[in-house]
Amino acid sequence: VQLQASGGGLVQYGGSVRLSCAASGSMFSINAMGWYRQVSGKQRELVAVMSSGTSATYADSAKGRFAISADNAKNMVYLEMNSLKPEDTAVYYCNAEVQTRLCSSCYIYTANYWGQGTLVTVSS
Repeated sequence: VQLQASGGGLVQYGGSVRLSCAASGSMFSINAMGWYRQVSGKQRELVAVMSSGTSATYADSAKGRFAISADNAKNMVYLEMNSLKPEDTAVYYCNAEVQTRLCSSCYIYTANYWGQGTLVTVSS
């Protein structure tokens, strides 16, 4: 399974940016897809996650400003970020928890995957 994230870049204070992430590869289903972010020297933290394509959970810092959505048919997840602040500057990583298997006769298991990360820089 591969996750391809896109949409980062430089944005001004108060601006908006939309991140996209596409999941591809062999999988039976997606339990959840979401976004995390990491600042150099700090731990990766949850931003928002969409479970089963319908239930969204947000970090307190994202509530009211960010919106996560999913296109289940395309195995994609999006993060619309509004009213951006300099403290939102980070590398944003797409994450997916999927049901998959290694071969046609192998058992199905749950696996967690990360995308390559996309940098969002908010200028003050």
